[in-house]
Amino acid sequence: MSASQDVVVSKVEVRDEAHRRRTFAVISHPDAGKSTLTEALALHARMISEAGAVHGKGNRGGVVSDWLEMERTRGISITSAVLQFSYAEKVINLLDTPGHADFSEDTYRVLAAVDSAVMLLDSAKGLEPQTLKLFDVCRYRGIPVITFINKWDQPGQEALALCDELSERIDLQPMPLTWPVGVAGQFKGVRDLRTDEMVRFRRARAASEAASEERLDAETALAEEGEEWTRAVEEAELLLESGGQFEIERFLDGSATPVLFGAALANFGVRHLLDLLVELAPEPVERVDEKEKARELDAPFSAFVFKVQTGMDRAHRDQMAFARVCSGRFERGMVVTNATTGRPFATKYAQQMFGQRRETVDIAYPGDVIGLVNASALRVGDTLYSGKPGVRFPGLPSFAPGFFAVARVRDLGRAKQFRSGVEQLASEGVVQVLRSDKRGDAAPVFAAVGPMQFEVASARMAAEFNVEIELSRLSYSAVCRLTDPKQRSLIDSSGRGEVLTRIDGTELALFNDDIAINVLRRQHPELAVEPLVGAGS
Repeated sequence: MSASQDVVVSKVEVRDEAHRRRTFAVISHPDAGKSTLTEALALHARMISEAGAVHGKGNRGGVVSDWLEMERTRGISITSAVLQFSYAEKVINLLDTPGHADFSEDTYRVLAAVDSAVMLLDSAKGLEPQTLKLFDVCRYRGIPVITFINKWDQPGQEALALCDELSERIDLQPMPLTWPVGVAGQFKGVRDLRTDEMVRFRRARAASEAASEERLDAETALAEEGEEWTRAVEEAELLLESGGQFEIERFLDGSATPVLFGAALANFGVRHLLDLLVELAPEPVERVDEKEKARELDAPFSAFVFKVQTGMDRAHRDQMAFARVCSGRFERGMVVTNATTGRPFATKYAQQMFGQRRETVDIAYPGDVIGLVNASALRVGDTLYSGKPGVRFPGLPSFAPGFFAVARVRDLGRAKQFRSGVEQLASEGVVQVLRSDKRGDAAPVFAAVGPMQFEVASARMAAEFNVEIELSRLSYSAVCRLTDPKQRSLIDSSGRGEVLTRIDGTELALFNDDIAINVLRRQHPELAVEPLVGAGS
């Protein structure tokens, strides 16, 4: 076979493999059951023998996607995790995300790496503040959303009321594909609207095992479930008649969402969701680079780093960079270029993740997420590529922080370890690290979206660097970008704020509140500061 034929075969192979990929994230408010759903999906794909559905409760272990010690003890997801597995001849890349609002920045980065999202709603609480924020990010990024209404085996709202919330609060047309038989708390099963059958669920012997399913035709369902089946039919028809008929185009353009009902803890309705993701979730498409040019899937290898994490392997405390493959075929051992630095990066140690468990990956394709080990030279937002010409994808923005604290080492004899730890946290984006000549390197300022990030930073410093730190909270609550560096002294000497430099070189002006900013603006109309709006800087 000639070299040109090799290239043709390679391009066909890349596109065929990309066609098999489904890369999505699960988003929700805390306690909606996100990590439990992640486990249940893996269980139905037969990738785990049982689901550790409850964090540290009873005799059950923590979920495989939660590996940080704080996650296990508190029962919340703090970091994002990647689970890759095969199902129905497709390759699933499932990214579990932090639900807590304090870790929104990590979730935003994950959403930059996926092609679709599952929005998980608690049947009793419906749309909650953090869910709304994350959905706004999905809408902004053009990510289609599937809605899974969870915990239907517990008391909750009416199904129609929950669907009304979607249309009224976020202008998202619900398109039900399953409908519950039985009110919340009395879950009998679901009506499959595409086949007009009832899927009756039967609890497994243990909550950690997959539930069994029984399909009944409409006539049998009516005879055995009576009023509950009739109600399910009538309610679903009301929604269908008001514009809820399923149309794939509306799902993909983000104007409507397929809706399913279930109970992740009992593994009810989870297989429907997994089958739907395989059938409907979009496959990888061309990514647009900084020059607004689409990078074709079969172009030479390229990827962007959306997360950096240290300490996943406690035995080695190595650093792993999570990279989403955007084009081409990745081969372990290939030397790629970091577009940020222009320097080469060897991919000798590349791994595939399943929560904390990992195995060596030799080949990956567009849509896959690879873990690059010993990646101290990589930072969040870096682009990696092979061949020429190069490519660089848009960087990932930093959130506007709202909490600030001065960090100091308790034992001055561990100052070197303190500096190393601070650099590590900054490179991962655990907190934003700000510095100034006034405070010096011994007293960097940690900036966070939420105060729990400070707890994570302190715990990580103690566990990984054996460094105990003191955090002294600052009274600042407003932050702006200083666009004219020459005005730094104007702010520092005003007594109303101070300017610090972020690790990426951005100069941030910190103030006690918006009033302080407005007062200084009136005194100095030439003041060149601009707000950090929403998710980006």
